[in-house]
Order: sequence, then structure tokens, then C-alpha cells
Amino acid sequence: MSQTVVSPTTHSSRSADDRHKARVAWFDQITIDDVASVGGKNASLGEMYRNLSDAGVRVPNGFATTAEAFSEFLSRNDLNQRIEGILGGWNGEDVDDLARRTREIRSLILGSDLPAELVVELIEAYRSLSRQAGIANVEVAVRSSATAEDLPEASFAGQQETFLMIHGEDEVMDAVRRCFASLYTARAVSYRRHMRIGEEEIALSAGIQRMVRSDLASSGVIFTLDTDSGFRDVVYLTGAWGFGENIVQGRVIPDGFYVHKPRLRDGFVPLVGKTVGPKELRMVYDDQANKVVNERTPAVDRERLCLADDEVLSLARWSVAIEEYYSNVRGTPTPMDIEWAKDGRTGELFIVQARPETVHSRKTAAQVMRVFRMDERGAVLATGLAIGDSITTGVARTIADPKDMNRLKEGEILVTEITDPDWEPILKRAGGLITERGGRTSHAAIIARELGIPAIVGAQGAIHAVPSGTSVTVSCAEGEAGYVYDGVLDFSVEEVDAANLPSTRTDVMVNLGDPSLAYKTAMLPSRGIGLARMEFIFASHVGVHPLALTRPEMLSPEDRVLVEQATVGYDDPTEFLVDKVALGVGTLAAAFWPRPVILRFSDFKTNEYAHLLGGEVFEPKEPNPMLGWRGASRYYHPDYRDGFELEIKAVRRVREQFGLTNLKVMIPFCRTPEEGRKVVAVMAENGLVQGVNGLEIYVMAEIPSNVLEAEEFAAIFDGFSIGSNDLTQLTLGVDRDSESVAQLFDERSAAVKRACAMVIAVARTHGRKVGICGQAPSDYPDFAEFLVQEGIDSISVTPDVIAKTVKIVAEVEGR
Repeated sequence: MSQTVVSPTTHSSRSADDRHKARVAWFDQITIDDVASVGGKNASLGEMYRNLSDAGVRVPNGFATTAEAFSEFLSRNDLNQRIEGILGGWNGEDVDDLARRTREIRSLILGSDLPAELVVELIEAYRSLSRQAGIANVEVAVRSSATAEDLPEASFAGQQETFLMIHGEDEVMDAVRRCFASLYTARAVSYRRHMRIGEEEIALSAGIQRMVRSDLASSGVIFTLDTDSGFRDVVYLTGAWGFGENIVQGRVIPDGFYVHKPRLRDGFVPLVGKTVGPKELRMVYDDQANKVVNERTPAVDRERLCLADDEVLSLARWSVAIEEYYSNVRGTPTPMDIEWAKDGRTGELFIVQARPETVHSRKTAAQVMRVFRMDERGAVLATGLAIGDSITTGVARTIADPKDMNRLKEGEILVTEITDPDWEPILKRAGGLITERGGRTSHAAIIARELGIPAIVGAQGAIHAVPSGTSVTVSCAEGEAGYVYDGVLDFSVEEVDAANLPSTRTDVMVNLGDPSLAYKTAMLPSRGIGLARMEFIFASHVGVHPLALTRPEMLSPEDRVLVEQATVGYDDPTEFLVDKVALGVGTLAAAFWPRPVILRFSDFKTNEYAHLLGGEVFEPKEPNPMLGWRGASRYYHPDYRDGFELEIKAVRRVREQFGLTNLKVMIPFCRTPEEGRKVVAVMAENGLVQGVNGLEIYVMAEIPSNVLEAEEFAAIFDGFSIGSNDLTQLTLGVDRDSESVAQLFDERSAAVKRACAMVIAVARTHGRKVGICGQAPSDYPDFAEFLVQEGIDSISVTPDVIAKTVKIVAEVEGR
């Protein structure tokens, strides 16, 4: 059966009077200005249906009841004063009393008749939609849309009901009545009271939309920003098998995708993030029982992504078009919260809902950033996905059912399996939230962001692992993972006001290897990444030795099985490494675009490489790995070259397919100029050519030979990055890991400073860039002063001391 968009001219043959009924309006008649009549969801669907088809955005056709129809329904049944009287007695605090009162209101509504005129118009519209589909009693979704919802300042996430797989005139009438009743759930009334929206200010519209059979395929949620940091240059898309309610309610952890908007607009394919979620359940339609049910997702579907790459990119392009359109309409940047669905019968993608995002859209770039940092660690009780980037402490309180919400005291940490809108009255009391299920776009995550409380979702086993009544620390400030620590631990908060930081000649950059911190860190006032460590991505995203993928015949049978398990879903096991590295590096480059990102190729020592899966068979046992087979010496060596070539392939993907040409590369532990030339040659032979598309190749200045032969190295490379740790160790002959000589390790020693000065001078003479990637400039203001006086171009430090370092550098430059 064809599932195509009906032309907006479908109803043009009707008279003007027919096409402008007061009680029912078709999507092709609705604009964004009709919010007061048909609610936020339906107004946005109409606006997209009318104006975004040229951008390829596909919206299922349908129609909506108007606010006038709802008002007429209430007045015809004498419900207004009765509802006012029932709610008038609520004190605003007693949630049990509110639940009783709202049940009484819903009972009144469900027992009332729809006005005859509305019934006639609904039947006429439903029959017309069925004729368009060529099906008697076409399947539809009936969605509630309140006239005060989906505003930039209030999401009303899940407040009213949606009914799926409705077919037949009687079912449509019943679903519309149930939509009307859902305006008066306890959660909806409580939410309106919390947002200070009066009952007299709101009405409800029921949108009747051609059903997209995503139960036979997949569906999900899209945000046109990173939901945790508010970073606006990405589209974040989630998806799972079946109808999308499981994602919205947090019953499953979905697949996740990130697409970089600026390079997408430029025609590249910057799909920089892909994560397979477990997708434990899928919501489907049971034909025999004539109802929507949840079932376990088959194992094969849990292990694969629910969308192909080209489908993700299509949805991302639509999302960018929707965001741009609404930003123009509203005259201000408007990040969007969008729902999508794929029809399993036709393979077509659809947008079924769009509304303004309600948390980060209220923030301005000039706002002060608060940077949280754990100052001590304790026993980890549970871990899951971090929502937000803050830290809190409090008493954990396990509650299984919202009926027991009075047990939660103000500021306590709520621990539960899952939340839905029924929990919202209690969430306003919570100081933090921990749920065993859910993903980044689940109800719990959305409301936690809106309330400004840290949350950890998908923390499996948390109910048993976090004893109710015990004090805990909830940390969402350590990257993608959130941690529940036992006890009250120390943490600190730094306020960073970028607008008031002084400007500097010297670039202050950041050291960063963890892609999960990229979007948050990119919002700090740095001028790029001065050191991105490849080995962090190897350890956290790959975990397999590169040669175990290029030479699997050398593995033991046991390791071969483990490698096959790790690379499931990849026809070519080497593509596993290239894909994982490209996604990790691509995330860093996308976050900081167009600022430079300097990636250091892998610099594991042999003992560290051996710890990767399958690594022991390929790595020699060296008495001193620090001075052994590491860095540049591996890249051209026949015993490792094919492993390095995979890194090159990943870098090429980031620069050429993703379009992120701000990515530069750096060679570590390059002992001689001849070694440098060999590495550059290997890169060129594999298509990564110095100077092409602006590619710059840097070298670490961390060995005395880099200093003494700096002019020779300057003839090969585009710049230097002083590695102060190794340079100090090797200049002073001090093992930095030895407690016996630890007191002798000092970057400020005369010999080390002289070495730094020599490299800086040569770089300046030869027009090469030179920076330093180490903590010393932040720890020792006098060392920063020395570097600035010598004319260093950049100083790269950890994210937590960016603001401090900028101030130090500005003060030195001022003197």
C-alpha cells in the first residue's frame, strides 16, 4: 500500500466554507499562527505539511479538531463550572487529593457526548482521509495537542494522550473524547500549575493523522542540538524498533546518532556518532487482540542499528530544514524536538511531530557556564547515562510507584525503574534522579533537564545497588557515563564567564581525548584542541589490537573468537577499527569546528599495546618500554605498518567524508629527521598527503634530539608541540614514575627551559607553529610567563583550568 504525502491541493475542490470549518481543520489549512486554535503539535504539522515539502520533509496527512470544538464540547455538556469547582478545592500540594479530583473530571468528560456538529465533521474528514488512502476505515493516530503546550519555555512532554492504530468511525470518536479527557490528568494539571498556566488559558485539539506503521520498522526522537550540553552544531537522533512510545517513556535505551550540521549543509556526510542501544522492547500492533502491545526485541535486532546511514542523514537534513524554517518564522534561533517514524510496509520516513526544544533554547551564549569537578572518589554503587553535567549529593529514596510520592522529601535523590508524566509532581521535589531504564531522550531525561537536576538513566540494577535512605553523590560531570558514589563526596564548581575573559595573543587550547566530553568542552573559551590522544579512543572505543584485525591468522583460537564477537556487524574486521576511530576523532573535530584539532597518532608503549585484545602475540617484551618500540618507529616498521595504515584511513574519512578539515595530525616520539620523512612518506602512500586540503603534520618535541635537530625537523613538519613531561624526563634523566627521584622532576629547571626556548626560537625563525601540551603553564604561572616571553604560539591544558590559564596568559602578556 502506498504511503505518500497527499498534495496540499487535495481539498481545493471544496468550497471555502467547507475548507474552513470551525470545528475541524485539515493540515493543509493550518499554519503556525493557529497554535491558539489547534495546539502546538498540530500547528507545527500543518506548517511543515504546507511549507517544507520542497525540502523533502514528509508529513502524514490528517486533520485536527479546533479549540472552538473543545470549548463547545465543554459548554454543551455544562462542564466548565463543574471542572472549575472540582479543581478550585485543591490546595496545590496534596497529590493524592489532586488524583481524586482529576479522576472525577475525566469521568465526567468520558460520560459526555460530542456535539452532533463535531461528529458530522469528524466523520466527513475521516471518510475523506480513507478515500485518499484507498482503504475503508484507514488506520490513524489520534494525538492530543494542548493550546499552551510545546512552547519554548514549557514542553508539556507526554502530558496528554496519544492513541495509535485507531480505525473505524466509532473508534475515532472515542479516541477524540479520550484526548479531551487527558487534559485533566493529575500530571497535566500539576504541570500547568507549576508552569503558572491558568486553566482558562488552555484548550485541547485532537489531531487525527494517517498512521505510519513504524511497528513494522522503527521510530524515534530527534533534537537539533546536543541534549546534555546544548551544543547547537549537531543533530542528535535516537531510534528503536516499533512505535516510538518506548523511547519517549524511557522503557528502552535506543540507538543514538550524531550528525554535524555545518558540514551537512556543505554537502558532506558527517555522521560523526553511532551507538547501538540494546532496544530491549519493541511496541507493535497485535492484529489478533486488536491492540498495541510490547514484546521482547529479537536478539538479532537488538545488536543492529535500526536505521541505515543514508536514512539518518535524510532525517538530519529534514531536521535542519525544520529548525531553519521555524527560526525564520520566530525571528530567533529555535532548536527543535522532533519525532520521526519509518513505515515498515513502504520503507518511507515521516516526521510525525515537531516542537521547540524547551531547555537549552532558553539559554543565551552569554550565560555563565558552571564547570563541576569531582575532588574525591568513592565506591561506585551504580552507573548509567549522565543527563546534564552537574553533581549533587543527598539521601537516596527508592520509590516504585508514583502513588507513594509523599515518601520523597525535598532534595532527596529519587531512585526508581522508570518515570512517565505521572511522576512529574514528585520530580519537582527531587534533588536528583536515577532510573534503571531509559535513554537520553526519555521522559526522565527531558524533565530532569527542564528542572535543572542531574539524572542518571539506564542505570541497570540501581534499585538494589543504591540502598534507600543512604547518602550518595550523583556525578554527571565525568563524560557520557554518570556515577552514583557511596557517601557524600567533595566536589567543586567553577563559574566561567567567557564574555568577561581577557583576550590573548597566545592561543589557549585544550587537551582532550574523550569524545563523550567533546560537545560540553567545546563550549569553553578555548581556541581548539592542542592534543587529542589517539590511544584514548583505541582503549575506550576499539579495545582490539590493530594487528589482530589485519592478521587474524596469528591469533589463538580463543582470541579469534573474542575478536569476532567484538567486530560483529562488520563484514571486514578492519572496518571496525576504522569506523570506531573515525567516529571518535570525528566527534572531536565536529565539536570544535572550525577551530583546529591536533590529533596525535597512537603512542602506546609495547606493554600497553599488549593489553589490547589479541595484542600479546604481536608485542615484544621490552625491559624499558618507555624508550622502546613506540611512536614513529612503529609506523613505518613492517611489523606494524598495516596497523598504522588503519589509523590513516580513519583520519582520511574524517577529513574527506565528514568534511572536517580542521583536523591536523601529530607524530609522537620521532627520534630522527629520517624517521620523520619515512612516516610522512607512509602517510602519502596511503592518501594522506601533507598540504592537500590544508593538512598540517606536527611533530612532538619531547626528545633531546628534537631540540638539537629542530631545524632539520622544521624542514619536514608544519609545527612542533612541546611534550613537557617526556622532555623533562629525558633531559634530566629522571623517571617520572619513581618516588625516589620524584622531587627532581621539574619542568622549570634551567635545562628544560633552555630546551623549550631553543625549539620556540627555531620554529619562529622557520615560520613554523609551536605550542606546548602539558599542565605546567597552569600549575606554575612563572613557567607560563617564560613561554609567553619566548613567543610560544599556543598553550594547551586540561579543560578544568582553561579560564585560569587564559587569565594567567593575559596577565603575562599585559606585563
